[in-house]
Amino acid sequence: MLEWMPEKIPSISTGDMLRAEIQAKSPLGLKTQEVIAAGGLVGNDLMNEIVRSRLSQPDCRKGFMLDGYPRTLEQAEFLEGLLAELKMPQPLVIHLDVPADVLVGRMISRRQCSQCGQMYNVLSQRPKTPGQCDSDGATLFMRKDDQEDVIRERLRTYEDVTRPVLSYYPSSQYFQISGDRSTTYIFEEITEILERELKTRRSAAA
Repeated sequence: MLEWMPEKIPSISTGDMLRAEIQAKSPLGLKTQEVIAAGGLVGNDLMNEIVRSRLSQPDCRKGFMLDGYPRTLEQAEFLEGLLAELKMPQPLVIHLDVPADVLVGRMISRRQCSQCGQMYNVLSQRPKTPGQCDSDGATLFMRKDDQEDVIRERLRTYEDVTRPVLSYYPSSQYFQISGDRSTTYIFEEITEILERELKTRRSAAA
């Protein structure tokens, strides 16, 4: 999900915000951890308020990138209303489509530093010393939500709850890219989409 302008804009990951709450062991974090560990999704009301609070901050006034939101039709509807309320244009949606088995393989290979939170991948981004963080030497671990059974449940939830969101957006706002291609390919595809959108918006504003 992208709302994009040429200036530097914040990258906002709802997952990162929730994980920060989990790490802080706040009441919200404890509740969120229980939901995520079971392969579920955090409720719409909670996610919507988190997003409202973040998008209302000054650094989002010239645009932002949303990662992991909206995940339900209710969230998509809320975002549409929120952007209108904030007098922002409707979003440009970029969907990185990755086959389920590829996603599972990537995620079960992830490891996280127990101290600083740095992420690694035993297949594509290995630490210099197996099982240890490059930065602080702390032990790497597999998160509970990266277990294969949890991932498979999340994918089932995605098909039922999140995939319908894609049809909510008109073709002029929605772009699909093969997410199992090289990072160079993906970067170039996204750049082309954004440059074309910027040119269109500049022409419309002239």
